[in-house]
Amino acid sequence: MVTQNVNKPACADVIVSLQLEYSVEEPLNREPDLETLVSSFITRTGEGYDRNHGPIPHLSAATHRVSVYGAVKRTLSLSVADLEALPQRSVVCALQCAGNRRHTMRTKLKEVNGIDWFDGAVMNCKWSGPLLSDVLALAGIDLPPSSHDAAHVAFACFQTPTQDDEWYGSSIPLSRALSPSAEILLALRMNDAPLPPNHGFPVRVVTPGIAGARSVKWLDRITVQTCESSNYYQQHDYKILPPEAKDKESAEKWWGRVPAIMDMPVNSVIGVPKVGARVKADAEGRVEVKGYALPSGEEGPVARVEVSVDEGRSWSEAELLGAEGVEGAESLKWAWCLWRARVKVEKGNNKSIWSRATDKAGNVQVKNPQWNFRGVAYNGYGEVTGLEIV
Repeated sequence: MVTQNVNKPACADVIVSLQLEYSVEEPLNREPDLETLVSSFITRTGEGYDRNHGPIPHLSAATHRVSVYGAVKRTLSLSVADLEALPQRSVVCALQCAGNRRHTMRTKLKEVNGIDWFDGAVMNCKWSGPLLSDVLALAGIDLPPSSHDAAHVAFACFQTPTQDDEWYGSSIPLSRALSPSAEILLALRMNDAPLPPNHGFPVRVVTPGIAGARSVKWLDRITVQTCESSNYYQQHDYKILPPEAKDKESAEKWWGRVPAIMDMPVNSVIGVPKVGARVKADAEGRVEVKGYALPSGEEGPVARVEVSVDEGRSWSEAELLGAEGVEGAESLKWAWCLWRARVKVEKGNNKSIWSRATDKAGNVQVKNPQWNFRGVAYNGYGEVTGLEIV
């Protein structure tokens, strides 16, 4: 634990002393054991992944404020108490790093640029707080409706420096931000408790269905503007570049021409058994397979998960498990789905099992997605290999 002085931008023109954990050079990035992750529909606090580009600030709920600026009729400065006084909404949604499953793209397709995430950079939690659309209604949008599709709502955290910028920011289209059905929250609570510091205490954005990079933690500014966020992590990262962008040099010309990732694709992962495991089949020669599945963006929930033991020549349908232990949520369209199946696998070595998901809108997980330089949004079939079945 260190204490560091951090300069905020001129609009705040103050210097605050923050307790910081980890550093710009070595931020906290970790994922849980996959078997533990798929053991509970709601990811328990402390068992989810962490993705950071800098230190973790420890802020005071009594003094922290969220400002609303830009193309609005009324500039706002909202305390945590102000946010708590607004109508509260609870949403169960999966928050997923855009780089989830990057390791598989790296090893199955070819080398990519980025942290080597396996299959656990996702968590499914109950988030509670006011809707972003309600906060924007308080401010009033000072733009003609015809410009809403091109305009953006930008989110910023000026609490700590990051690896590639002086602050962290992102943005989403204004039209989506204004939609109550998008259920975008200024989350104050996670799993019915205050947010922990590593997940954004005292307030963060939660953008259901959208890549986790847009769910800014330690939120202190919202800006309605006519363009995307200028932050590095919106403009120069978290984008699906075309195959021609094969290295850092050739990628340079594409960053400004490719849109930032928003909706994440339909996906599924096998969590049990583990790669290379020795598995004892039952009397009928069957083994239990368990995992998670995710819908595509706004098009949930998951409708079907299938499992194959013969490299996709035939598929059997898995059982979709219920949302146990969840109360007070109005929709589960954004949530992941846990699933299980019992499949017959011939005894022997080097056996493999695949999974694929389909969501309510009919989006089907692909065998192999197109390679991209940053290794983001990988959604090839879930796969566990090297099994020894006895």
